[in-house]
Amino acid sequence: MDEPSIQQRFFPDLPCFGCGPANAKGLRLRSVDAGDGVVSAEFLPWPEHDNGLGYLNGGIIATLLDCHGAAAVALASERLGLPADGTLRFVTAGLDVRYLRPSPLTEPVGLVGHAVEVDAEQMTIATELRWQDKPRATATAVWKRWHPRSAGAGPRTH
Repeated sequence: MDEPSIQQRFFPDLPCFGCGPANAKGLRLRSVDAGDGVVSAEFLPWPEHDNGLGYLNGGIIATLLDCHGAAAVALASERLGLPADGTLRFVTAGLDVRYLRPSPLTEPVGLVGHAVEVDAEQMTIATELRWQDKPRATATAVWKRWHPRSAGAGPRTH
């Protein structure tokens, strides 16, 4: 049996479109721990992910990079000692995607990512989508610690 993905291990009930194991209609990205703080994944695009020119749609690419970055955040959170209990502890605060070359629609693409800066309140994550040993798109994401308010607390006034 294959080792569970980071998404399955940390967030088995997450309905996220890009990486949620609980979303039957989502992309269901499966990132794995490649060692030394690096996460890796492979994704086979669907025909519906066409950008109109026969290549992988940029929005899907951004989603893959963002969600793969979440896997790097999960590993870094674990190293910080935060429990892996299915709770979302960080959210994307910014995502800077650079599209370098067209990405194929009919062949698997690879993803790699790692944490660049880590602390208990904010992380910076670098991710890359690759095909044929060349980067096709890169992203730098800032993730901020999420401190949810209790239900009914009302809007913040400051």
